[in-house]
Amino acid sequence: MDLVRGFAQYRALFDPCTEIPAQGLLGTSRYLRKTPYIYTDQDIVALQTAASSIRSKIVLVPKTYETLFGLLACTGLRVSEALALTNGDVNLEEGFLNIRGTKFQKSRLVPLHVSAVAALRAYSEFRNRYYNPGTSQQFFLRDAGLPLAFYHVRKRFKYIRRKLNWTVQGRTRLPRIHDLRHTFAVRCLAGWNRQASGVDAKILALSAYLGHRRVTDTYWYLSAIPQLLASSAARFEQLANPSPEVQSHA
Repeated sequence: MDLVRGFAQYRALFDPCTEIPAQGLLGTSRYLRKTPYIYTDQDIVALQTAASSIRSKIVLVPKTYETLFGLLACTGLRVSEALALTNGDVNLEEGFLNIRGTKFQKSRLVPLHVSAVAALRAYSEFRNRYYNPGTSQQFFLRDAGLPLAFYHVRKRFKYIRRKLNWTVQGRTRLPRIHDLRHTFAVRCLAGWNRQASGVDAKILALSAYLGHRRVTDTYWYLSAIPQLLASSAARFEQLANPSPEVQSHA
């Protein structure tokens, strides 16, 4: 609205009837969101490839991080949710995750794509070659069969980021792990915009999938990227200039 207000003030110089939105029209913002980094397909491939080549005396470590980052990218899970997964939470037969009592004390089921199920099954089988499944109930393990903690993941991610030479140059900011969640939300919306069905109902589904209390919490994760702007513009043009066939049914 601040951007719209500035444009309206400029337009009012030529058209006095231009309405200028009032200050605080949508309430006061207590926190200005830091611009997230939206990963490209190439970025995600590079991240997983670098994770799989981590040098470690523990053979499980590279596989753990490769699988973890892939899961975050394809589901939009919070890092804490992924790290809290137990073997019982990962249902590879029916293809879903049971996310229990996370933020806002909400639990939900997260359906998985068949490719994600295959990757998680491959990780589980690889992990069980080195550690007895009864040693720990946590799904993602590190050395000595111990569960991962967030500071382990953050340290490894920073190492990979340096290795890939990801800097702020040419980017909105340094990529973060949490930006994978932003990326998932944006890519979902961009894909839906290219479909004929309405987006509104799917936004509600996305909100439930991400574990949000309100749909406005989901809007927080949406950023303007070229693909999203292009699909939104095409959809708006379709609605503004419907074909004669559509008009005849209106």
